[in-house]
Amino acid sequence: MNALPSIEAVAEFWNRRPCNIRHSAAELGSQQYFDEVERRRYFVEPHIPAFAQFERWRGCRVLEVGCGIGTDAVNFARAGADYTGVELSQASLDLARLRFDLLELAGRFIQANAEELAAPLEHASFDLVYSFGVIHHTPRPDAVARQIRHLVKDNGEFRLMLYAKESWKNTMIEAGFDQPEAQSGCPLAFTYTREQIHQLLEPAGFRIVSIGQDHIFPYVIENYVRYEYKLQPWFKAMPREMFRALEHRFGWHMLVVATPV
Repeated sequence: MNALPSIEAVAEFWNRRPCNIRHSAAELGSQQYFDEVERRRYFVEPHIPAFAQFERWRGCRVLEVGCGIGTDAVNFARAGADYTGVELSQASLDLARLRFDLLELAGRFIQANAEELAAPLEHASFDLVYSFGVIHHTPRPDAVARQIRHLVKDNGEFRLMLYAKESWKNTMIEAGFDQPEAQSGCPLAFTYTREQIHQLLEPAGFRIVSIGQDHIFPYVIENYVRYEYKLQPWFKAMPREMFRALEHRFGWHMLVVATPV
């Protein structure tokens, strides 16, 4: 059995090309750039705002584990949350901080390994811990879950997205037609069944409230990288209701809500 990649290899990968960094062709770090990144993220993944429930957390303490370049972060802060973002990639964190400065938003950012959150966040507690598409990229997701349990309030929530094993995307990856991330060479991208999500979170001290499934990427890649949204012919021919049914059964994103036991 091959050894898992190191956390340093994971950090190097995301430092080389932070997630969503190519969602805009505008000048990197400009207001236009960040605005276009946000529009594209929620256009391609429209289920995110409903899952995050940004407005619900007004006046609450929110911790995002893996804040990336800060797209969801700014929406929590705009909605009035007391926001803290943790990120492994320094390159991503620098852009998130710049974004908050441009928008004159308040937030706290910490460079840290999610498997070892207790030290930088000692004595902190949060109403919501949110992590979208992050934990499956670290060598020890179970360690992250245990760390988060120490940080979420007893009456708080843990909302996370994990990649789905039983999905259209994973089927294409296993057949050699796709890859987990936009850039090749991702060191780690675990996938999960519903049973495996229970096995991940319940020993850490969480009760699963709900598990939803969503998101099939329907666009022709060659056009998409030019910011053109041309549907794959088999998805274009499909009625919208049929496509949504397919997403809810074979989507790439497992949307999990959990509460402390």
